[in-house]
Amino acid sequence: MPVLSFLSSLRALLFADAMTCAAMGALLVLGSGLVAGLTHIPAPLLFYAGLSLLPIAAFMALVAMRSSISAPLAWLVIAGNALWVAASLLLLVSGWIAPNAIGWVFVIAQALAVAVLAVLEHGALRQPAANFGTN
Repeated sequence: MPVLSFLSSLRALLFADAMTCAAMGALLVLGSGLVAGLTHIPAPLLFYAGLSLLPIAAFMALVAMRSSISAPLAWLVIAGNALWVAASLLLLVSGWIAPNAIGWVFVIAQALAVAVLAVLEHGALRQPAANFGTN
């Protein structure tokens, strides 16, 4: 699949989002202590954030696997991604945690990745409705 086709395929983007969400969830659940040591982000926060990502990833995969992608469910994924980005940035500026430089980079990088997926999903969702059954 050419890159431009992939980037405009809502189904492919939702699957990519689900897989990256599941991977980050597994990393944070299984490696919360290691990540906490590297970032100075509290291990329980990392663990529970990772745990919350696992059912979200399953939901995204289910939305992507439907024979016809539901626009309201796709919008829910996009809105959830936007909230995740906002919460990630709020966590940094609120003073609720005191990450080191690696922690700042970690939080900003994952928020940026989620934001990019949300923007790409939004663009794919706005394509003609005929794409919903075939992506």
